[in-house]
Amino acid sequence: MREIMHCGRYDLSFDQASRPLVMGILNITPDSFSDGGSFQRLESAIGRAEQMIVEGVDIIDIGAESTRPGVQPLPDGEELNRLLPVLYALRDCGKPISVDTRNPKVMREALLAGADMINDVNGFRTPDAVEAVAESDCGLCIMHMQNNPENMQTAPHYRNVVEEVGNFLRDATARLQARGVSRHRICIDPGFGFGKSLEHNLALFKNLAALKARLDIPILVGVSRKSMIGQLTGKPVQDRLAGSVAAALCAAAHGADIVRVHDVAATVDAFKVWRALL
Repeated sequence: MREIMHCGRYDLSFDQASRPLVMGILNITPDSFSDGGSFQRLESAIGRAEQMIVEGVDIIDIGAESTRPGVQPLPDGEELNRLLPVLYALRDCGKPISVDTRNPKVMREALLAGADMINDVNGFRTPDAVEAVAESDCGLCIMHMQNNPENMQTAPHYRNVVEEVGNFLRDATARLQARGVSRHRICIDPGFGFGKSLEHNLALFKNLAALKARLDIPILVGVSRKSMIGQLTGKPVQDRLAGSVAAALCAAAHGADIVRVHDVAATVDAFKVWRALL
C-alpha cells in the first residue's frame, strides 16, 4: 500500500514494499549533542547537504537550535540568522527541505524562504505554532516531548508510555485538522530521548507498528547516535554508527516511514542490502 504525504513542493511516497525515506540531519548549531560546530559555516553546511544528496538522502532536515537535554532556548533572531542563509542556499537543491524548529516566528520565516516541511519537537504546542503553519502547504512532523529540553531528562515518568504518547500525538493531530490541515500533510514522531528513559524508549520502539496502526498516519523515527544507542552499546557518541544503523533497520521492520539519521550513506546502503535479502 502506498501512502502520500504532501510536503510543500513535493509529494512524499511511502511504500512498505520499499525502504523508508531517509531524512538527513544537518545541524548548523555550535552545541548539538553529536555534531555541534561541524557545519556552522555556510560553505560547510552546503557541502554536507550536497554530500547527503550524493549518498541518497530523501529529505534534508536543517536545525539551527540545539534541543539536547539541559539546553536553554535560543533567541529567535539568532536562530533565524543561522538558518536563513543555509535555507536560501539549499531550497532549490532538488530535495525537500525540512526545518527543525519549535519557534512560530521561525516557522513563518522558514516557510516564506521556501521550506517544505516543519519538524516541531514541541508538537505545535507553542502559542501561535498551529497558526504559523495551518494556511501553508508544508508537511508537518508532530513530535512528542515530555516537558522541555531544559528539564525533559530530569525524571521522565509515565503510567503507560505507549498509551500516553499515542494520546498526545492523536490530540495534536486533531488540533491541526481542526484548523483545516489535511492529514496528508502530517507525520508523527514518538520523540525518542525527549523526556524518556531507556525503558520508555524500548517500549515505544517495540510498539511502533501498533502506534502507527492506531493513528493511521506516517511515522518518523529518530534515534541516530542518541543516548539510547549509547546505553545499549556502551559506546560514546562518535562510535554509535553500527548501533544507529541497526536501529534504523529495526524501525523499518516495525513500519517506520521516515528515519532521521546523521549517517546517510551507511543507512541507505543497509536498506539496499536488507530489502534485497528479504
